[in-house]
Formats: sequence, C-alpha cells, structure tokens
Amino acid sequence: MTKIRIAIQKSGRLNEESLQILKDCGISIDNGKDQLKASSRNFPMEVFYLRNGDIPQYLRDGVVDIAIIGENVLIEKGEDISIAEKLGFSKCKVSLAVPKSFKYNSVKDFEGKRIATSYPNTVISYLKDKGVSADLHIISGSVEIAPNIGLADGICDIVSSGSTLFKNNLKEVEVMLTSEAVLAVSPKISEERKELLAKLQFRIQSVLRARGSKYVLLNAPNDKLEEVLSLLPGMRSPTVLPLAEEGWSSVHTVINKDSFWEVIDELKKAGAEGILVCPIEKMVL
Repeated sequence: MTKIRIAIQKSGRLNEESLQILKDCGISIDNGKDQLKASSRNFPMEVFYLRNGDIPQYLRDGVVDIAIIGENVLIEKGEDISIAEKLGFSKCKVSLAVPKSFKYNSVKDFEGKRIATSYPNTVISYLKDKGVSADLHIISGSVEIAPNIGLADGICDIVSSGSTLFKNNLKEVEVMLTSEAVLAVSPKISEERKELLAKLQFRIQSVLRARGSKYVLLNAPNDKLEEVLSLLPGMRSPTVLPLAEEGWSSVHTVINKDSFWEVIDELKKAGAEGILVCPIEKMVL
C-alpha cells in the first residue's frame, strides 16, 4: 500500500503540536521512544522525526512528501518549496534585537554592525531591501549570548514571548517576518500521494475550522428574534426551533472564536437568554 511520508520536528513544541493535530485528524501514530520513523495504524502514513533545519532538503530530495515545519525555516532554507496549508500554531516572529543600552533609531543603525544569527539568508535579504550592509556571524544554537560576550552588536532570532531576550538584557527593535507552522509539500510528490495529501488536508481544514469556532445555543423571545438573528453568523444560517414555552425560540449557531465575546455582549443586549457555549470537535463543510 502506498503511504504518504510526513516529516515533523524531532522534539520540542512543534513536535508536540504536530502530533496533536494529527491526533485530532483521527490519525494514530505507533511511535515508541526515540524512534526516527513510525507508522500510522489507521491512515496510510509514515512519520519521520527529523531536525527542523534538515527538513527542507528532505522535501527537496523527495525523501518525504510533506512536512509540518515553521514557515520561518522555509523562508530561510526552502523558498522553492510550496505551502499547502497554514496551521495556526507555533506562531512566532523573526526579529532583530540589540542590548537595552543601545540607543536605537532605525534599521540604519545596523550599518557596519556585527549581527549574530542562525538565519543568514533572512537577514541578508531584509537588510539588502533596507539598503543596509552588516557583518554576519552565523551561529548554530543560542545566539542571545553573543552581544554579552562581545561577539556581536545585535542578533537576529526567533521571538515568541520575548522572555529570552529580556533575560539576556536585549530588546526587540525590528520584526523582519511573522511565522507559524505550515504544511509544506515536496516538489517530487507523486500523483498517488497527492490524493492522500488531499484527504489529509480535508481533515486538517475541518480541525482548524473547529478550533476557531464555538457552537452557541440560546433562547430568545419571538418579538426579539429578528434582532438576535441579525447579530448571528452561521455556516449557512442559524437554526431556529420553537420552545415548549409559547412566544420563545431556541437558536443554534456557530460563532468565530476571535469575535465571540463581542457577539455575546450584543446578543445579551438584544434580549438573548440562557446562552450555552460548546466546543466543536470537527467542522465539515
């Protein structure tokens, strides 16, 4: 049987969230401790656990068909590799930072300065676009210490919460790009495996829609029903059912999580009562 081969990060947060979305898609992975390759028992898939920075080359060579990888890694090492789906987790920024004591005005302040980074291509491209020339020190691993030991004047690195910068007496001064986990596709994927990719994408899209939505049930007096319905979105339109108590209706709908509280506040003002909110496991359209 043909199996689609997917690469995910060997360890760390991206590994955990990648396995979680596969689990939410109903895919069970039989992975023992320290295995570098594992199979799914209920979907034609093999999982390869790889170093994040090596994944673009594995995709390019056709060793794996797809991968869950940070968009920032593709920008640095795999701009020729296409993205099938943005996954909405592992969000971060790739930023320039300098010591807190550095009086920073603009990116022009990096002219002639030394920058420590694991993302040389990203930095070169960004600074070239700004007309700035700097001296890069390429470091694999933690770069935050470089200014403190006199190796560099500033750094370029991933920023999530900013706590690592703070601990190393650094401040973020330029956001070069924002990133999140993506589903990347090998240019050498076969037609047969493209069919499996389409099935996987269908499941992923259903999970992502569910993660971004809440199922809402509420009661509304019939004389306020029109106003309540005007506030509600829905997959097609809200469902309205009569209650046993005359003059009242039950309304069922789906609300986007990002605008959830604003909509709830408006519904209460319009006369909605007994509002019940439920998580959605999957949403198939």
